[in-house]
Amino acid sequence: MWFRNLIVFRLPRDWRVSADALSESLRSQAFTPVSGLALASMGWAPPREGDVDLVHPVGGQLLLALRHEKKLLPAKVISQVLKQRVERIEEEEGFKPGRKRLKELKEQVRDELLPRAFSLSSDTRVWIDPAAGWLVVDAASAAKADDVSGLLVKAIDGFSARPLRVAGEIATTMTAWLSADEAPAGFTVDQDAELRARGGKATIRYANQSLEHDDIVRHTRAGKQCTRLALTWASRVSFMLTDKLEIRRVRPLDVLKESDAAAGVGADERFDADMTLMTGELSILLTDLVEALGGEAPKEER
Repeated sequence: MWFRNLIVFRLPRDWRVSADALSESLRSQAFTPVSGLALASMGWAPPREGDVDLVHPVGGQLLLALRHEKKLLPAKVISQVLKQRVERIEEEEGFKPGRKRLKELKEQVRDELLPRAFSLSSDTRVWIDPAAGWLVVDAASAAKADDVSGLLVKAIDGFSARPLRVAGEIATTMTAWLSADEAPAGFTVDQDAELRARGGKATIRYANQSLEHDDIVRHTRAGKQCTRLALTWASRVSFMLTDKLEIRRVRPLDVLKESDAAAGVGADERFDADMTLMTGELSILLTDLVEALGGEAPKEER
């Protein structure tokens, strides 16, 4: 249930919507499987198996799922079939097809193979917290997050969401934490980091090892900045923060897993309990992280 990667948007302060109204708005973009000669399809799908609604609400929190499906038709397969067809034509007619005919044959082969190609689908989950103004996409790719925000803008009249922005330079702030050997209140620095030269390619990476303060100071004095930093929040959630304000490798720690394991409920109740726990923890984490990074950027800077 827990989101693994967070790309965060801000909703307008006065934006409110019910789960039923949002689900109805999304129906015009409901997912339909790839068919015919189409290569891909994208649309909203029920976020929980067995549901029919496109929005799953729990305690004021809203969960959505944007489904992507694409046909798997490798270029190598097309080339192999095309080669066989060209060889047969050459044998029957005594000469090779010209460039124009070859292009037509390739398109013909593709169209014949496409309906029989395998399909691969994946869901991008979306969490909306209307009260706190968060829209969070579980994606490591900015392109997938853009798909989500773009479709929401098309589906909902007057909807807008902007990427979360903070007042300070994130790389500068993370570098300052390491240089001072002091994490912000409520956070601890873990054993993964990346330091990169300003305007260059020179990069130092730490993975599962102590960040020795003397080494960090030496690298920062040489002009390197921290572009990725592993952190733990409140001894409850660990994650990797990037200089683009992407939150990756999100993982609930044992203290949360142990408290959650005692519930002993059915699958539906478990899903809702997990969602309540995740959204409650991440909403506070995001608030604390924004504060640690100097607060949100003034409106004119967003």
